Amino acid sequence: TLAVNLSDLAAMGAKPRWVLLAGSLPEANEEWLATFANGLFACAKRYAVDLVGGDTTRGPLNLCLTALGEVPAGKALRRDGAPPGDDLWISGQPGLAALGLAHLQKQIVLPEALQARCITALQRPLPRLELGLALQNGALAHAAIDVSDGLLGDLGHILEQSAVGAVISEDALPLAPLQAACGDAALAFRACTAGGDDYELLFTAPAAHRAEVGALAGQLGVPLHRIGAITPPDQGLRLRG
Repeated sequence: TLAVNLSDLAAMGAKPRWVLLAGSLPEANEEWLATFANGLFACAKRYAVDLVGGDTTRGPLNLCLTALGEVPAGKALRRDGAPPGDDLWISGQPGLAALGLAHLQKQIVLPEALQARCITALQRPLPRLELGLALQNGALAHAAIDVSDGLLGDLGHILEQSAVGAVISEDALPLAPLQAACGDAALAFRACTAGGDDYELLFTAPAAHRAEVGALAGQLGVPLHRIGAITPPDQGLRLRG
């Protein structure tokens, strides 16, 4: 609940500060509330966020969290700043959460060694706040979005808002770990490009910043994959096989 909202701040290069939690609960289950609170405050502590208010009521289980953060005026990473010629980057390993969900729904059977990694990616996503802040502080990126609805789907928001096109190289996508996990090349491709729930950062940056962006991978311990480029709008979105 908290991590996926902090991910929106990460995509804008903002520093998270406060959160408000509104929720409806079917009953006052003390064991459930204690477990939820432990998880919520552990995440809040990790990212130096304070819970400053909210509200609760009786009803079907529903948790609505509002996250607030700070960014220097005019410096926020937006979806409408990608120009033709920019490199297109994705962080981490998109597709793990989709494979974890497929395993839990018994659509596939993951090897035991990879089950925990994929299910954790789905159930305990990590907002890329350090990466977002580094991109914003260093003025390295022109546009960014977090991947919640699938890489291609969320890329579409950048292309629409920036009025540009894009070309993605299939060879540059991080497909090998997914193929090794599920043994199905087609499923691995769908998970990577359309799976959703990854909460990785998809961003564009000038080719002149390629070395600096690449160096962030080592500094932050986060894989960064250059998967394509932004193109003029008349070329649309293309996937190069």
